[in-house]
Amino acid sequence: MATIRLTVGQALARFLAQQWTERDGVEQRLIVGCFGIFGHGNVAGFGQALAEAARRDPDELPYFQCRNEQAMVHTAVGYARMKDRLQTFACTTSIGPGATNLVTGAALATINRIPVLLLPGDIFATRVANPVLQELEDPRSYDVSVNDCLRPVSKYWDRINRPEQLIPATLAAMRVLTDPAETGAVTLALPQDVQAEAYDWPEEFFRKRVWHVPRPLPEPAALDRAVEVIRSSQRPIIVAGGGVIYSNASQALAEFAESTGIPVAETQAGKGSVPWDHPCAVGAIGATGTTAANALAREADVVIGIGTRYSDFTTASRSLFGSARAGTGSASTTGSGVRFVNLNVAAFDAAKQSAESLVADARAGLEALAERLSGWQVEPSYRERAQALARDWQRVVDAAFQAGHQPLPAQTEVIGAVNEAAGERGVVINAAGSMPGELHKLFRARDRKQYHVEYGYSCMGYEIAAGLGVKMADPSRDVIVLVGDGSYLMLAQEIVTAVQENVKLIIVLVQNHGFASIGSLSESVGALRFGTRYLYRNPETRQLDGDVLPVDLAANAASLGADVLRATTIAELRDALATARKAERTTLIHIETDPLVGAPSSEAWWDVPVAEVSELESTQKAREEYEANKPSQRHYL
Repeated sequence: MATIRLTVGQALARFLAQQWTERDGVEQRLIVGCFGIFGHGNVAGFGQALAEAARRDPDELPYFQCRNEQAMVHTAVGYARMKDRLQTFACTTSIGPGATNLVTGAALATINRIPVLLLPGDIFATRVANPVLQELEDPRSYDVSVNDCLRPVSKYWDRINRPEQLIPATLAAMRVLTDPAETGAVTLALPQDVQAEAYDWPEEFFRKRVWHVPRPLPEPAALDRAVEVIRSSQRPIIVAGGGVIYSNASQALAEFAESTGIPVAETQAGKGSVPWDHPCAVGAIGATGTTAANALAREADVVIGIGTRYSDFTTASRSLFGSARAGTGSASTTGSGVRFVNLNVAAFDAAKQSAESLVADARAGLEALAERLSGWQVEPSYRERAQALARDWQRVVDAAFQAGHQPLPAQTEVIGAVNEAAGERGVVINAAGSMPGELHKLFRARDRKQYHVEYGYSCMGYEIAAGLGVKMADPSRDVIVLVGDGSYLMLAQEIVTAVQENVKLIIVLVQNHGFASIGSLSESVGALRFGTRYLYRNPETRQLDGDVLPVDLAANAASLGADVLRATTIAELRDALATARKAERTTLIHIETDPLVGAPSSEAWWDVPVAEVSELESTQKAREEYEANKPSQRHYL
């Protein structure tokens, strides 16, 4: 067998450049490039290999410089999500702080089922120089390093202690990255001495390798059972999750809903599965949902989950799906009156809620269901009720978008202006704070890639970094990053990367001087918004209840290289958005809002425990409300 002598770092770079995915006859490069920050743990090994590859062919494995290791993972996730998980980036770091900075990003990727390849450097495999700089000395074993922190947040984790171990490890890594049921963060820890070690590699290792991403079909007997349940229903509802988006099943879902008349509600990850004004669309569901979707969910006798993992926000902490009879408001505390049919490519998610499980690709499963349910429809009165509820909610949205709040605008008005600016294809990005909930229930998405809110991990600081990845994935779209001042302060450095790479973002920075979402939550549990405002410490009370801090985040953005526009009214915001859309560079728009003005209620509950005993009257009242809601939770048996 012919061989080629390369270092482990050089071999890894060449291998990654030859990995492809294929679905529906379309081939794409799996690893489109590498984000990296270099230190002693990777500069001589994988860093040298990237430098050599760049001299040989700049397109072989393009390198992109980043400012924060967590942020580079967020950027890779934003890109991969936009590409339906068929393409992603590798992320290389040194051992030490660079490696542990990956942990948050890895958790986010794995929780959201998004593929990203992590390549942290590691300590010396030979151990001759121990303890080396940044080595964690664990007296139980010299085989432990800080990279072991990445084990529980990775779908596949391996340490390459010998050159020949790279071959099976990389093949296993690619298998997981391209498996729609098992994907997430994949970590290959690379000891720094091994990275630089030479080995005679079989040339076959570097051939073009295509990983075929299947569309599994539902098992016939399972399909029979699911069809029987759906046909027996009178008030079914569809819960569309992220699997609809990643499977590119939006058209199949729209056709299925039209033919059966079943209303479609959407999770955070599934928002945009059907256009907001589709005749069967009833909007967001759950704790951050619409009153339309939640009313139907409470009455549903069959819930059809498609590509959803049923997070607590989707189920309103298991209090939402109660099969209350239409108009009565009553519900069984055991949930015995509601049945579930779950279509999911992951058996783990398909089995939730004691469902009839269809383990299959979302699009393939919908097509199979549509064929078997041909000619079956819900009663016209039920279809009409769903449409009436949806119309009622849209009037609520109109009012929220046009609130005219003074002296500072409401955040809902900002969302309305951004929604208008996004048009037919613009992408809105958000992740944490009060905005995800308000966006979920208010934003009107027409395109399946228009709504990009990370709510599996709800990670502050995701927004700007992910916006970079989204824009890199589809430069033809406007990318509007909505970020609060709290999230901005967590992680804004990738503005520099966007400027460096000439990747244009539109960043709308909503300044409300603190944590609006947690402030509201704190108030709801009787904690008096404690520690949620950005205020001076008051020398008299010794609490953080003084004047507002003189922080100018717009000036900070300008110092990072962005163009900056300031708006004080919604009219000025609309003008600024129009200017930013025409601009050629990353532009940040700064606007201050009133954090005490909330969005319309979803009329659903979220389980956040309240102190059982307290000296505070506010907490005592919150506990009474908590105990009144707690019995609405149920097991689905």
